[in-house]
Amino acid sequence: MKVSDILRVKGGTLYTCQPDEPLVKAIEIMAEFDIGSLAVMEHGELVGMLTFREVIHTLAKNGGSVGTRQVRGVMDDHPMSCTPETELDQVRPMMLERHTRYMPVMDNRMLMGVISFYDVAKAVVDSQNFENKMLKAYIRDWPEEETGKNEPNFP
Repeated sequence: MKVSDILRVKGGTLYTCQPDEPLVKAIEIMAEFDIGSLAVMEHGELVGMLTFREVIHTLAKNGGSVGTRQVRGVMDDHPMSCTPETELDQVRPMMLERHTRYMPVMDNRMLMGVISFYDVAKAVVDSQNFENKMLKAYIRDWPEEETGKNEPNFP
C-alpha cells in the first residue's frame, strides 16, 4: 500500500497557514477544525509544519501564553516528508523513529496532502482486516480432498 492510497481515501482537504500569521490565529484554526497540524505555506511552497506538539512546547515555556508570537517562531521548519509513491512499510518506521505524528506528502515541490500517524495506523488495520476476511473466506471454501480407496472417510 502506498501513501497515495491514504490520500485518496482521506480526501483533498488541506489546512494551511502562513508563517507570519499570529500563532493564536493558527491555534484557533486547529481548534475550529479539530486538527492536529497545519502546513505552513509561503509563496505557494511548504516552509514548515505547525503541530500541537510545537504549540504545547510554546505554552509550557511561556507560562501558558503564546503572546504575540508568529507561526514562524514555533513551527518545525524542516519537517520530514514522503511522496505519494512511498510505501507504508517505509513510512511507519520513519514516523516512529522521529516521533512524527504528521507528515507532509510532497510531489517534487508541490504539497499533495498531510498524513497522520492515525491515518497510517488505520490503513494498516483496514488492510489486515481485509486480508483476514479473504483468508477466512478461502478457508471456509477449502476444497475437500478425495479419499483414497484404503483410507477411512471421516466426516
